[in-house]
Parts: sequence; C-alpha cells; structure tokens
Amino acid sequence: MLANAGCRDFFVAHWSEVPDLLPLVPAEQIAVLHGPVNRDEAEFARSTGVRPVLNSLHQIRLWTESGGGACHLMVDTGMNRLGLEMAQLNEAVLAALDIDICLSHLASADEDCAQNVNQLRHFETVRHTVAARRYSLANSAGIALGDAYHADLTRPGIALYGGIARPELGDVIRQVARPEAMIMQVRNLDAGAKVGYNALFCADKPMRVGVLSVGYADGYLRCWTGQGHFLWHGQRTPVLGRVSMDLTIVDLTALRDCGEGDWLAADYDLRAASAASGLSQYELLTLMGRRFSRQTGC
Repeated sequence: MLANAGCRDFFVAHWSEVPDLLPLVPAEQIAVLHGPVNRDEAEFARSTGVRPVLNSLHQIRLWTESGGGACHLMVDTGMNRLGLEMAQLNEAVLAALDIDICLSHLASADEDCAQNVNQLRHFETVRHTVAARRYSLANSAGIALGDAYHADLTRPGIALYGGIARPELGDVIRQVARPEAMIMQVRNLDAGAKVGYNALFCADKPMRVGVLSVGYADGYLRCWTGQGHFLWHGQRTPVLGRVSMDLTIVDLTALRDCGEGDWLAADYDLRAASAASGLSQYELLTLMGRRFSRQTGC
C-alpha cells in the first residue's frame, strides 16, 4: 500500500526484516538502519542490493573493505544514539563512500525545545560537509516542525500507523490500527460471582460476560485491567477483572445480540489509549503481537 501511495524508500531496523520486503519493493529502496556489524551482513547487503545505513567508522571500513557500493550514512547531530560523530565528518575513509542518503535523527521533535534548533544547525553543517545525493532529518514529529526540517526526504514512522506525534497533526492523521478479538464464550453470572485471576472483579448483580481471545501475550497488557474497553457496533463495553495471557473478559450485559463468534474492537484511539494506559503511542503499536492477522484496506 505504501508503495502504491508513492513511497520509494523503506527503512527497517534489522537485517532479518529484509526477506519479507524483497518480494514487494526493489532492493535498492530498502535501507537497514542498524547497518552491518559483521562481514556476513555486509555481504548480504551487497548480494541483495539492499542499502546499509553506516553508523560508525567501524561500519564504514567494514563496508568498503567488503567491496563497498551504494549506501546511506547516519550522522549523530545530538541524540547520542547511532551515527557518526560530528568530529569525524572529515575522516578520509568517507571519501570512498557512494552515499545516497545522509541522514540524522531528531531526539525531541515532539517538544518545542532548543534541541530541535541545535540539531537543525548541526545538520546544515553535515549537508555542507558530507557529499550525498539526498539528505534526511525529519521523523513524524519533525515533519510538523516545518519546511526547514524536511530536507530531501522525510521519514514518517508512527504517523503511518495513526500516531499523533505533535498536536499540529491531530486533524491530519487518522486512526489506522484497530485490534480486534473474537468472543470465545459467553457466561451468565450471578450476583457475587468473581471474575478472572485474583478475583479483582465481583459482580454486584446478574451479568452476561464474554471471554475474548486476546491477552497480554498479544500486547493487550495487564495495564488495561479494570479500565480497558472494547467496541461492538459503536457500543462500548468495559474490561472486567485482570487481563490474562491469552484471554480478556468484558461485560456484555447491555449487548444482548452480541455473542460467541462475534468480533469486538479494542478502544484504541492512540492518544486516548496512551493517556489511559500510561504507555506511549509507540508502545501501543509495537506491542501488538504476531498472533494478530493484519488486514489492510478495511
């Protein structure tokens, strides 16, 4: 879908993610952010045509000594995570590189702070020092900081999945991820019946409850215990008791037509869910496990 929408550069963290992408997009459009840490990874990049993002003098030497080729270069402009140090930009080994994209990463773009301006200033130095075909600085939040941060290529991450990195994007980004789970069993409870591990919930009246096939092993964590909600045709139903590893119990008392085999959607508006759970929007998305089948275009 992203390729059809016009995306031409795709960044992944690990080399293990590459095989799933190769049948979908040309190899030269795939970049591995962690770069090659050994000769096997460098040779894999060269044999497939995937672009490594070189992050250190060690990785630069490893890449050139293994045969080199087109690559990307990460420069640290103040985050002190991955990337070549500013003081190393004049190292002679850089002259041998065929750099497509020279990139850096904003540390605090989701805030209004001096670090953004400082990193932009350092990045302008990078652009005048490192020869590359293209330059890239802005992540999702950085895009909202304005044209000065956009360079030749922006790298939206969380925004692609419905995350709101800055308030300016609130009316632009729509919800994308809607985790759903099936009702495995419906139970009728008497007043006084206890629900789930450690009996954290006790029915104060006769109730009808549903057991959903989702739990913290899927990324629906125990922090939703007693405060999460699911949706069925727009109607909200609360989570009852403790979220289990593979199962979650919800109140179906008001949903008389909802039964076994029906699908309920987690109430997963990312900003509201983040405020309720204490998890960041990034965690809410990346925690969703492989047992979720992904459906697009719905």
